[in-house]
Amino acid sequence: MPGWRNRSRLNFPLLCRYLKPDENKKSKHKTAVKKKTLNPEFNEEFCYDIKYADLTKKTLEVTVWDYDIGKSNDFIGGVSLGINANGERLKHWFDCLKNKDKKIERWHTLTNELPGSMND
Repeated sequence: MPGWRNRSRLNFPLLCRYLKPDENKKSKHKTAVKKKTLNPEFNEEFCYDIKYADLTKKTLEVTVWDYDIGKSNDFIGGVSLGINANGERLKHWFDCLKNKDKKIERWHTLTNELPGSMND
């Protein structure tokens, strides 16, 4: 992960996922906050009810945030999977599209680019 760890305190990370474009933001979901950890694990499965033809035009954006009560959450990092991704992220996206009834798991390194500025 990018240099997000605040050594003076433990973080309260949460993960957000968003299938874009989505004008109504119905695909936007957040996990529960992982309390007081510098090494969170988000072992959660998810699925979207979407037509295959529509999925090929979408981008899955996954971001991690440090939850702050009463303040804006701090962006930790993110990754985008979709047709405009590159390298392993693009390969993962194509593997998911080719194997629509299978679970395809991969690890990806987060980048420190803010949501919306990622190549998608």
